[in-house]
Amino acid sequence: MNDRAKGSIVIIGGAIVGSCVAYFLRRTGFLGPLTVVERDPTYQFSSTALSAASIRTQFGTPVNVHMSLFGADFFRNIKKHFGAAADIGFIERGYLILGSHETVDERRAGVEMQNSEGAEITALEPDAAKARFPWLNVEGLGIATTAERNEGWFDAWSLLSLVRGAARDLGVTYVHAGVDHILVRGDRAVGVKLQTGTVLPLDWCINAAGANSANVLAGLGIGLPVSPRKRTVFSIRAPLDRTGFPMLFDTTGAWIRPEGEGFICGIAPEFAEDPEASGDFEPHHHLLEERIWPALAHRVPALEQLRVERSWAGHYEVNALDHNGIIGPHQEINNLIFATGFSGHGVMHAPATGRGIAELIVHGEYRSIDLSPLGFDRIASGTPLHETVVY
Repeated sequence: MNDRAKGSIVIIGGAIVGSCVAYFLRRTGFLGPLTVVERDPTYQFSSTALSAASIRTQFGTPVNVHMSLFGADFFRNIKKHFGAAADIGFIERGYLILGSHETVDERRAGVEMQNSEGAEITALEPDAAKARFPWLNVEGLGIATTAERNEGWFDAWSLLSLVRGAARDLGVTYVHAGVDHILVRGDRAVGVKLQTGTVLPLDWCINAAGANSANVLAGLGIGLPVSPRKRTVFSIRAPLDRTGFPMLFDTTGAWIRPEGEGFICGIAPEFAEDPEASGDFEPHHHLLEERIWPALAHRVPALEQLRVERSWAGHYEVNALDHNGIIGPHQEINNLIFATGFSGHGVMHAPATGRGIAELIVHGEYRSIDLSPLGFDRIASGTPLHETVVY
């Protein structure tokens, strides 16, 4: 038996990333004790539960395209993984990402890269976009891109429930507690001390604590450029046919997609209005009237008559260095593994992250997707791998 498949693992964070790591560790053959520490088992404020729960292959970084392709296949075949009753409501429908005249060359190069990595993206001239999406106002557009498959949206809570339940069925233990600190001896993490005073000994420690990832490293002198940033989602109704409506991203950064009997929409706040947001879940109500509504009403005239039903705010775990995930071991404490900093695409990339970390621990290498470009080395050296398609 491979010695790497034994020992003990503690995963800090039990939402979708941490639970996917636990699930895939078992599926990959890890046999030792496996404990997931989650400070809020209700997941009331979890980024997973509060996310817009979408997946796209239109990224600027090749590794992200591959992670999304795996995620889309995983979601599409959810019954194969979790049984005939499994359902996450996956609607496979391409994003429609709009670009100005100034971005045409850059966007076409992006489509060429994405398709070379296995995506199926189509670039549309404005007239072709209008013909395909008649409700679209193409004024000021230079290009629109959409996926023919492997993009869409789903129910994140259903996904988390399935993965977490399967992990527990495979012998993973979930502990309700906050983490006080990680115990390190020399160049090894040796335990996690909980706020209850209990110490969990370990051979591997995985930091999947999302927006709280930097806090659990307190006292170790590790600079992790990850912090919570608030993102507000508005649920609306409008006299607009939802049939075939995509996840639309406007040139202004405003987005909208169907949800239930209506739509959800949002926009990232301006930089000056986007501070570290620990404990702050109050929606940015002004964003709808001041930025989202004018942008969407211009782009989709039927949205001039929208009605707000509710709103909520969740946290992005923003990696301020380059808006890319941080996956893999610390360069000095090599049994401390990171799975964090996804900057808004953690739910879609959780399956690929889980499988990759499982391969790294059990086999000592990535075997399916090479996730090394997302490693911690670039954080330590301050060498960004910029993700350019960020919302």
